[in-house]
Parts: sequence; C-alpha cells; structure tokens
Amino acid sequence: MPRGSEPTGISAARLKELWPEIWELVKPRRKLLAFGFVLMMVNRVAGLVLPASTKFLVDDILVKKDLTYLLPLIGAVAGATILQGATSFSLTQLLSKEAQRLITEMRRKVQVHIGRLPIHYYNANKTGNLVSRIMSDVEGIRNLIGTGLVEFVGGLITAMLALVILIGISWRMTVLSLVFLLAFGVLLGKAFRYIRPIFKERRRIFAEVSGRLTESLSGVRVVKGFHAESREAGVFAAGVQRIQDNIFASLTAISAMSFASTAIVGVVGGTVMYLGAREVYAGEITLGDFVTFTAFIAFLVAPVFQIVGIGTQLTEAFAGLDRTREVFSETPEDEDPRRTVEMPAIRGQVDFHDVMFSYDKGKRVIHGIGFSAPPGSVTAFVGSSGSGKSTLINLIAGFYVPESGLIEVDGVDLATVRLDSYRRQLGVVLQDSFLFDGSIRENILFAHPGATGEEFLQACRIARVDEFAESFEEGYDTIVGERGVKLSGGQKQRVSIARAILADPRILILDEATSSLDSESEAMIQRGLDWLMRGRTTFVIAHRLSTIRRADQILVVEQGLVVERGAHQELLAKRGRYHELYTRQHALEENLFLAPGEGGAAEEIPDRAAR
Repeated sequence: MPRGSEPTGISAARLKELWPEIWELVKPRRKLLAFGFVLMMVNRVAGLVLPASTKFLVDDILVKKDLTYLLPLIGAVAGATILQGATSFSLTQLLSKEAQRLITEMRRKVQVHIGRLPIHYYNANKTGNLVSRIMSDVEGIRNLIGTGLVEFVGGLITAMLALVILIGISWRMTVLSLVFLLAFGVLLGKAFRYIRPIFKERRRIFAEVSGRLTESLSGVRVVKGFHAESREAGVFAAGVQRIQDNIFASLTAISAMSFASTAIVGVVGGTVMYLGAREVYAGEITLGDFVTFTAFIAFLVAPVFQIVGIGTQLTEAFAGLDRTREVFSETPEDEDPRRTVEMPAIRGQVDFHDVMFSYDKGKRVIHGIGFSAPPGSVTAFVGSSGSGKSTLINLIAGFYVPESGLIEVDGVDLATVRLDSYRRQLGVVLQDSFLFDGSIRENILFAHPGATGEEFLQACRIARVDEFAESFEEGYDTIVGERGVKLSGGQKQRVSIARAILADPRILILDEATSSLDSESEAMIQRGLDWLMRGRTTFVIAHRLSTIRRADQILVVEQGLVVERGAHQELLAKRGRYHELYTRQHALEENLFLAPGEGGAAEEIPDRAAR
C-alpha cells in the first residue's frame, strides 16, 4: 500500500488490515485470553451489585424504614466487592505478565529477522533506528494482550448491561443520554485519525535522534578531537525539540478529548438530573429508581473515558505494529528463492565472469571484471581509494549479488548458494577490527565457540595474542571494552586474526588486515598471517604494497576495471600503474624519515604561511 494512502485511526478497515498480525499474536494465547474474559465478566457483574443495591436501600429500607434486609444487603455488597477485587488482581497477574512475555518474544523475533537481512538494509538504516525497532516499537503491543484491552472490552460489556437496566428504568432519559454519547463517539473517531500519524511520526523521529546519539557516543574521540561537542549538542537539542513538539501536538489532541469527555459527562449528568427530577415528581419512577439510574449512567459513560485512554494506547500499538510489519516485510538473505544450493566442503576455486555491479541504479562501480583464483592461491587487489576493491571483497563474501555476470565458487553460482552454508567456510579480517564488549577469550571464541582450550591457545600463539594477553592481570579474561577500546589498534588486529585462525576457513578475506599495525608489529604477526593463508584461497586488500609481494596474482583496479594483472615482479617490469603506485609509496615511506630541506617529496609540501 502506498505510504500516502495508509488508513488512519482505529477504523473497521484498519482493524481488518491489521487483523492477520493481531491474530498471529493472539492465537497462541486465545485460551488465556478467554479465561481472562471470563474473569472480566465475573468482575463486571460483581461490580454491578453495589449500584443495583441502591434501589433496595432507598425504596425498601430507607423509605419504608424496614431494616430486615439491611444486613443481607450489606453482606451481598461486601461479598461482591471482595470477588471484584480478587478477579481484578487475577486479571492483572494473568494478562500483564503475559503481555510482557509477548514483548520479550516479539523483541527476539524482530532481532532474529533483522540479523538475517542483507547488508544493504543496514546501509539504509542507522544503528539507533534498528535498536529502536527492536526495543521500543514492540512496547505498545502490550496493549493488545494486556489488561488495557480487556478492561476496555469489559467496560463495553458492562455498558451494555447497564443500558438494559437503564432502559427498564426510563427509556426517555436513556435515549437522550445515548444521543449525546454517540455524537461524542463520532468526534472521537475523527480525533484518533488525527492522532495516529503523530504517534507514527514520533517513533520515526525518536529513531533518528537515537541513531545520531549512538553515532556521536561511538565516535566520541572524533567529536572531541575536532572540538565539536557544542555542535553535537546542538544537533541533539534540535532532535529532542522535534520530539517535544510532536508530544505537545499529541498532548493537545488528548487534552481536547479529555475536555470533551468531561463536558459530555456534565451534559449527560445535567440532562439526567432535569428529566429524572421531573419523572420522580410526576410519579413515573421512584426515588430509588432515580438513584439507581444515576449510579448506572456512570457505567454507560465510563467507556467514554476508557476510549480516550485505551484508544490512545491502541493507536500507539498500531503505529508500533506498522513499523514492525515494515521490518518483517523485508526479505532475509536466505529466503531469496534463488538460494537453494547447500554448499558442501569448499575446495576454494573462485571465478568472476564479466561481473558488473551498482550500489545505486545508474551508478555502476564494477565494470565487467573477470578473473580466476585457484584453490590455495593468494589474490591481491590494489588501486586508488574508491576504485572498487572493497566492492569486490563484498561480492566474494556474498554481501551483494552482481547486477550481471557470474561469480562461481567451485563451479557453483554464488547467487544460488545458501549463505549460511557458504559463510561457515569463510573467514574475514577487516580493517576495522570490531570487538565486542567482552573478554579477549570471548572475542576470539566468537568464531568457534566449541573450540578446545588447546585450539584456542594455538590460535593465540600464531597471532601473537599471547604476548600481550598473558601480561594482563586477568589474562585472556581481560575485558576489552566497547569496540575493544581498552586495547591498542595492533592488539585489536591480532585478536581479529586469532579469531579468523580459530574459524579455520577455506576462503579467507584480509581487508587492510595490517593497516592498524606499525612496521614492527606487522613483521611480528606476518608469520601468523602466512600460517593463516596457507592452503586457503585468500583475497587481500593491502595499504602497504610491500605486504603483497608474494601474492600469486595482483589485480590493479581503477574505476571499477582491472587495468593490470600479474605477479609483483611482472607488474613492476611493465612499468605501468602498479609500478607507479609502488614507487610512489616507496618514495613517501623514505621521505617520512627526511628532515625538512633534505630533498625528496618533503620539499614539495608548501609552507601554508607563504601562501
């Protein structure tokens, strides 16, 4: 359904549209809800005993001055009140706890579904937005199962029972009261159609503000490094101001509804007083009838107040359900109808056949690339920034599907392979060494939770993690902090390499795997990388071209095209683009050690003051 044509409010059409999702939530709990409704009916009938007793109290006891039935009447009222309290307690315990179980279940489902979505979904949605979808959007659903909805339905049933009694006492007063209430119901319907988009917009704004706040806190070093605290504070302040404006708009509408409901109570009350007094005076009803009518009219009006409260809650619940439906409408990676092939044990033959790819329609970033990587070989991608190297890595990892052309692994089209069976045999060491806020041990075992202690220690020795971890007081149980903040860049990279070693992949991706290391640290763990690459089909993106000299083939990528390919010495001999990149980098590395004025590239840096 187009966004602009979404139905609003809690209309019959809206309920019909959302009913499949609501029924999916209710179906496993239908027996529990049925029992809840039975308790609610007992509760409501017990609640009617007190107002019903007023007729007997006035006409049979007070007017006739006969105390014979006083104690039995008090006993009946007391018993009914105790029963009402007991059923209210049971309803709260039964339904409120079940509502919380539902929220927990929904959070699990949404998190699992989001975790299975393709990478492009994450590119289009901020982290804070996704967190909001998992944690906040399902909160309102409690009102579909919890005591709120049952209380509302109970109020309607009580109102119908009261209506029967009221008509029996005075049909004139009842009809006139209903006219006012129905008019108010029409106004409420229009009000809810106005409020629902406000709630939906609030969730969207809240997700945006949460997302930016998450980014700001995660990048606090960048913020402080550029003295941008005040700017970030301004961005956040503008965001929370938008939330406040949205809340104010909804509060104005809710307050108007509350005012209208209070006014209607006053109008109905005044009408009942006027007509009731005339009918008592005319002898058409007794004084007890009038007192009972005024007591029961409250049960007819009470749902009006409940509609304002529960209607707002249900509107919020439907807004959250809308956003949850948007998540579930996204197709997980492995539900692609093309992905039916279960990948067996991989040998490691990878072939690109005239592959083309675009992130955005009409903006192609890979233009007809083809190459073969035999099992156990090392293929390196080099080129300037933005040339397409990382895109090739993303395609090999199955994060994206080619726009045209074919990627084969052991002769099988990767676009037809179930990604869980493929990625179990894939290892990745990225430039950004992401670590979870846990221990060193937990981060390494993330790749293979069932690894033995000896396998774990061997991976740590190969990656040289033992050299720093064993010097910590807590050893491998040292907590690394959020994103590994308590470790140096080199230490984090070694943990990432140990994690990949423990995974024992058949295809290995090293994306700037040594970019966070100084030359000494890089040399220390190069043997670990050599061990990791041994016998595996490896794809490397390296910032330092000196680290890929031993690659079996080097592909020079520029503007999405392979402009050169070959081994290190072969490409140097061609004196083409690779030779240009290599010699320029070599010269820059040498000039880093030159003092100003000693020549080389350092002399070419202009003095800003002289400009």
